[in-house]
Amino acid sequence: MDILALSTELKDWLENKALPLWRERGFDAAGGGFVETIDMAGQATRANRRSRVQPRQVYCFAEAGRRGWGGDWKTVAEAGLAYFDRVYLQPDGFYGALADADGTLIDGSFDLYNQAFALLSFAYMAQVFPERRDEMITRSNGLRQRLEASYKHPVAGFEEDHPPRLPLGSNPHMHLFEACLASEVAEGFDQVAWTNLADEIAVLAMDSFIDRETGALREFFDHDWQPFTGEKGRIVEPGHQFEWAWLLLRWSERRGDAEAIVKARRLFNVGEQYGISEARDVAVMTLLDDFSVVDPVARLWPQTEWLKAAIRFATLTEGEEQARYLRSAARAAHALKRFLDVPVAGLWRDKQREDGTFVDEPAPASSFYHILCAIYELEDCLEAIGSRQ
Repeated sequence: MDILALSTELKDWLENKALPLWRERGFDAAGGGFVETIDMAGQATRANRRSRVQPRQVYCFAEAGRRGWGGDWKTVAEAGLAYFDRVYLQPDGFYGALADADGTLIDGSFDLYNQAFALLSFAYMAQVFPERRDEMITRSNGLRQRLEASYKHPVAGFEEDHPPRLPLGSNPHMHLFEACLASEVAEGFDQVAWTNLADEIAVLAMDSFIDRETGALREFFDHDWQPFTGEKGRIVEPGHQFEWAWLLLRWSERRGDAEAIVKARRLFNVGEQYGISEARDVAVMTLLDDFSVVDPVARLWPQTEWLKAAIRFATLTEGEEQARYLRSAARAAHALKRFLDVPVAGLWRDKQREDGTFVDEPAPASSFYHILCAIYELEDCLEAIGSRQ
């Protein structure tokens, strides 16, 4: 089957090309921390560093190590987290937003998105560094409790800034949801607290983020969790339809929640039916709530989320329905491969224009989190399908 060969090819690319390259060139051994981008000649740039990149790369190397990658993942995982703390951690216990390449903080402002990835990295570091598990439990609990004390929304979810900065977004909650799902199964973590928060976000997504009429997930909301005014409130991103579908499937498998599966299936169908360019067979960036395309650019990350959702659905289905999801997963894998076709193996393109050409720019480190997760998810799901046959 094509999808099996694709999985093998992508795993080989990850372990023998991407991980070694980003270990060698993507970590700043002199100054510490992970670089923001690597150019198409394979050289690190001096671009400013978003704080989210640090815990995302920590996750990548911790997870690669957990799965047996033979390279030196420990050094960069620990050093990357230390740099994240040293450069971005603020006196109030939250992480700032942006630093320059020399490690000088430029923007110390709060963003829920960045805190979510800090929490994700803590959960994975606890798994691969057992001697630091107690530390990671304490840090995870502390950050969650600070979020709840300072930014809790009066109804559900979280706000941004004081007074609340609008619009509120579904996207930061999606990554916090992912961190909750990782934390609730991490040994020694506060399972009750993380499970309760995961459930709260899942219900918020199903009740408010997902439109009751169309079944599509919106991006931006007012303070009452109603769609934000104007065009901003109408934005629907195909990549996030897939990503939320994947997360809700994982949550529903643990909780036995049939409604979440129904909603996840609709999210997937919206993304696949309306968000895939027929001419290019890639997931585009942005639709409106009538499913018209407003941004036909295709970025790399939605292809990975398409792949993750499709292959996850394949594990939950049988017969022709399963075959349909496997075909979709193969399409997504082929779409991803187009972005990986670059002069220096282990790098990637980020943006494909409507005419099929790619924007010539450095590879962003932030994409690695998406790619690595998709490749491992593909491998795991195919193994689960094979074990039942």
